[in-house]
Amino acid sequence: MEIKIFQVDAFASEVFGGNPAAVCPLEKWITDELMQKIAGENNLSETAFFIRNGDEFEIRWFTPASEVDLCGHATLASAHVIFHHLDYDKDIILFSSKSGRLPVNREGEVITLDFPTAEYHAVKEYGKLSRALGKEPLEVYEGKKLLALYENENDIIQMNPDFELLKELDAEGVIITSKGEIVDFVSRFFAPKIGINEDPVTGAAHTMLIPFWAQKYNKNNLTALQLSERKGELICKLAGNRVKISGKAITYLNGKIIL
Repeated sequence: MEIKIFQVDAFASEVFGGNPAAVCPLEKWITDELMQKIAGENNLSETAFFIRNGDEFEIRWFTPASEVDLCGHATLASAHVIFHHLDYDKDIILFSSKSGRLPVNREGEVITLDFPTAEYHAVKEYGKLSRALGKEPLEVYEGKKLLALYENENDIIQMNPDFELLKELDAEGVIITSKGEIVDFVSRFFAPKIGINEDPVTGAAHTMLIPFWAQKYNKNNLTALQLSERKGELICKLAGNRVKISGKAITYLNGKIIL
């Protein structure tokens, strides 16, 4: 068996930036076990698999440790592969996923994801989170992920969490965020429970960050920077109960998996 594979730097305009994702276009679904093994072998934060089903593309995402319900950068990477490598001549892609239908469109080199907003609520006390992060946040919010608000960008840059303690939290990951100096907000994302100590650029985290900061600023159009070592720039918009996340992507490699 041979499977096509691409590695794409998402939310980046040059290679070695943004967040690398592996993308495997399939003619038909392979087993969950095999997809998980491929994701583990790739050892990237996400590997996306998709098949074409009529006018739609069914998509699934795997970390090295488990399948997830939603992934932004690997969806952006998959759209980039479809637009640039699979002889697809439309400007709109409709993905179907465990998180529902996910439209994607392109304007020039910019690709825009259309995702549902994440639900969350304020938490008054979260002592274990403060211990894991090493600094008490100003505010904490809880959904599938935890969001911790800090005073400034320097707090985000200097954060050095205890990943073993983070694994003990009842959440798939932890977002830390603050107002930005040259953008509206900055963030970092940690998810050791699902095999990713720190994700370079996280589209799914912005389904929570965008409505959060839209309310803080009382505006729907925002700019964002994820302050991982690789860094990633995102153009964000709140549109009702959806968020639109835009960025560029570039192919790093393409080849084939031989099994």
